Amino acid sequence: MQLSDLSNGLDTVWVVLTAAMILLMEGGFALLEAGFVRQKNAVSIIMKVFVDISFGALIYYVFGFALMHGKDAGGLIGLTGFNMGGDLTHLPANVSHDTFWLFQCAFVIAVISIVSGAAAERIHFRAYIVYTIVMTGLIYPISGHWIWSPNGWLAKLGMIDFAGSAAIHALGGFAALAAALFLGPRLGRYGADGKVNIVPPSNLPLASVGAFILWFGWFGFNSGSTLSATNPGIGHIAVTTMLASAAGCAACILFTILRYQKADPPMVINGALAGLVGITAGCAFVSDGAAILIGAVSGIVMVLASEWLEKRKVDDPVGAFAVHGISGSIGTLAVGLFALPGAASHSGLFYGGGWHLLGVQALGLAVVAVWGFGLTWIALKAINLWRPVRVSSDEELVGLDVSIHGVPAYSREHDFIEVDKLRAP
Repeated sequence: MQLSDLSNGLDTVWVVLTAAMILLMEGGFALLEAGFVRQKNAVSIIMKVFVDISFGALIYYVFGFALMHGKDAGGLIGLTGFNMGGDLTHLPANVSHDTFWLFQCAFVIAVISIVSGAAAERIHFRAYIVYTIVMTGLIYPISGHWIWSPNGWLAKLGMIDFAGSAAIHALGGFAALAAALFLGPRLGRYGADGKVNIVPPSNLPLASVGAFILWFGWFGFNSGSTLSATNPGIGHIAVTTMLASAAGCAACILFTILRYQKADPPMVINGALAGLVGITAGCAFVSDGAAILIGAVSGIVMVLASEWLEKRKVDDPVGAFAVHGISGSIGTLAVGLFALPGAASHSGLFYGGGWHLLGVQALGLAVVAVWGFGLTWIALKAINLWRPVRVSSDEELVGLDVSIHGVPAYSREHDFIEVDKLRAP
């Protein structure tokens, strides 16, 4: 065995394992969102996660991957790789094309799961399936090509987004905002007199376990983006990831104590996630101290953004926009400020790099935000012509678990159910 064969083998194992860690994050999304929504909609959350994984993987295999990572056409789109065929010689050579696809597939599934939370408790299941196809097959792959293809037009300008604060989280966050606005608030969320009615989470321990799974998977998200088991930066990436998430969580604990006179559990959970989102773009390029600052700022701004949305009667049941859209924006711009000399193609403003990188990061962020919001709005409008995107009032009041899926999340029966009772008369 040649040394190069051994190196490629290690890289393959590394990428497959980290891809599996990212896929495990779907369990985190399922538990987090099911814990944040009301009990009558927990099954609906789980079913949407299964849609994310199954439809997302299939659509991305058939054409999404090609549009994102296929051979470049004018910096705008890929044209090879449909069904993993055609010319893919431009892809990384240290792992197989199949291995590279698996890692990228894990990313696309995470994107659509962000939108799922903002649309929770009121989007129709069939409409969600169609939107999942659009997001995983068109919206994310095309903008992802701009950023991550070596010849993508934003990449050629010098945009840096190591693991996806913009390409994944800001895109998903602004798409989530569009979905929340399009669907409108849940029934009873806001009173006619402007009063805000709190919807208590159904199971905070469940949501916290979901957050811990996401936290674990994020090490695959960020460190795995090296695509190499021998990359010397893996340790630093893991450390900045840990510090930023801890800072986001700690900042939310202290900030909510000062603001509300008590630590707010949902905000603290989302604070850890905000720190993770914020560091994703620059985890390989910023110092430990910058990672702590990015995480802390992301956590605090996430709280303020959640309050701002609530005042404007934008109903986002799990805080998807505040966590992913806002923190993803902060993380994207932070690269333009804190990128270390020699770590990235351009240094950040605070390290003598001037305004160029910050300007490119801001441009890329604006493009991704408009693309994610605009295309989601258009997609939902088009789907609404086929069937209502939002469930009926009766279905929403009963809960989507029973009205759409025909089964509650938690059975009230203490024993077995007789088969005859399930049969129609």
